[in-house]
Amino acid sequence: MSIVGFNFTKLSCEKNKKAKGKVNITNKLNITDVKEAKLSLGNTKQKGLDFIFEYISNYQPDIGKIHLTGHVVYMEKEDIVDEVLKGWEKGKKLSKEMMGKIYNAVLTRCNIQSLIMSRDINLPPNLPMPKVKTDDK
Repeated sequence: MSIVGFNFTKLSCEKNKKAKGKVNITNKLNITDVKEAKLSLGNTKQKGLDFIFEYISNYQPDIGKIHLTGHVVYMEKEDIVDEVLKGWEKGKKLSKEMMGKIYNAVLTRCNIQSLIMSRDINLPPNLPMPKVKTDDK
């Protein structure tokens, strides 16, 4: 169905040294846990899913790190919620469709947040920024 909540629980950034030369930036996103969420909509109660995530931008060689954690609350039909929870408990697996929705939502928010944080502590942007090319003619 749809995402009904998104919250960061941890925002951390550190700069160890000034960036010189080639900087290698790796971005990593993991879903660390999936839990049942109890949603109250007016007088009705409904099951949902709470996806706990961790996002890390690592700047090498040992220049800095951005670490974000949080959760996404997803509303879905009760039978699908039960199916997802069973699959997660069994083998920490999600369907490709479900993963796509959750990962895209998390990446959108985390990329923007980490871009702001990298600017604030003077680290290079973790995403390639658009550049204007001028023609010498």
